[in-house]
Amino acid sequence: MAGDKEMAAAYWQANLRLIAGCLVVWALASYGFGILLRPMLSGISVGGTDLGFWFAQQGSILTFIALIFFYAWRMNQLDNKFGVHEE
Repeated sequence: MAGDKEMAAAYWQANLRLIAGCLVVWALASYGFGILLRPMLSGISVGGTDLGFWFAQQGSILTFIALIFFYAWRMNQLDNKFGVHEE
């Protein structure tokens, strides 16, 4: 019984670390590159506009979509590791 609680706690900690990492990447892409670092990125051109504007309009959305797929892939690995995968 104690082993199950320890496994559940380790699984939950791994899940929270994954969520926190994904949120940091998303915040950096949307808020960091799109707002805070936009003046530094203005000299780099992407698709006819500067990189900061591109991150504010497209990059943060594409980053979010990539994070969804990454999260699903990584959670499948964690599920298999902790023995809670679906059949």
